Amino acid sequence: MSILRRFANSDLGYSFLHSRVVVAAAIVVAVVVVAAVGADALAPHNPFDLASLELFDALTPPAWEAGGQWIYPLGTDDQGRDVLSAIMYGTRVSLMVGFASVALSMAIGIPLGMISGYFGGMLDSVIMRFAEIQLTFPAILIALLIDGIVRTALPRDIHSDIAVFVLIAAIGFSNWVQYARTVRGMTLVERSKEYVQAAQVTGVHPLLIMLRHILPNVASPVLVIATIGLALAIVTEATLSFLGVGVPPTQPSLGTLIRIGNDFLFSGEWWIATFPSVTLVALVISVNLLGDWLRDVLNPRLN
Repeated sequence: MSILRRFANSDLGYSFLHSRVVVAAAIVVAVVVVAAVGADALAPHNPFDLASLELFDALTPPAWEAGGQWIYPLGTDDQGRDVLSAIMYGTRVSLMVGFASVALSMAIGIPLGMISGYFGGMLDSVIMRFAEIQLTFPAILIALLIDGIVRTALPRDIHSDIAVFVLIAAIGFSNWVQYARTVRGMTLVERSKEYVQAAQVTGVHPLLIMLRHILPNVASPVLVIATIGLALAIVTEATLSFLGVGVPPTQPSLGTLIRIGNDFLFSGEWWIATFPSVTLVALVISVNLLGDWLRDVLNPRLN
């Protein structure tokens, strides 16, 4: 309770609690994350347990419509899978890919940005020119390229087993540039300050200077980028899965569920695509709102 009290009395807590939009966004994100992480215990059904599926219940409408059943609150898909349960399990995959790809982007971009800004010279030019070249290509095209190369190099059965990891790598490698550019700019500023120059004069190793002095001072803008980048990664994953090059059907994400429901959208089974789409939109908008709030709070000059 003392931690919550200190948070409520802090400037960050005051800003959070006095913004209804931010509080609502945080509640939406919390509900989605809890439902996804606790899907094994909270989901009404296991959509991946073939023995429990009833084909006779396929294409059952939502419970409030004629022909609906309350054991399937949001209806079922063409295989008799409960849509609500599929959304909960699918959101878990989308969140896992989103968080892992953001972590990979940070692991690549932050060190390259600090090295580029701290040492400068030819090393800085090479890293930044490579980053600028990558910026000329949309992230979705880079992700498609990486996924296509892996699909060509590996047998289909092996690729299916590691499809999630390939997707994480594809999204992570396509989004590291924004972290590198931001960290480089912050490193250039911090490098010229007296405390860094004093550490250099006393003979502290450059690696320790970057870890002890520069990295903590670039954490705030990186956190903002990571929050917004999470929403971008989730959308990218959903786009790739919708195009059929993301996670396999045996591990459906929100994008895969939307792609499956799209085939039945014009035949009257609107719920198969609508509810995963609403979940995706609500999650992405809420994460973006939290990212915007963090940016405003951590950068008072923008207010």
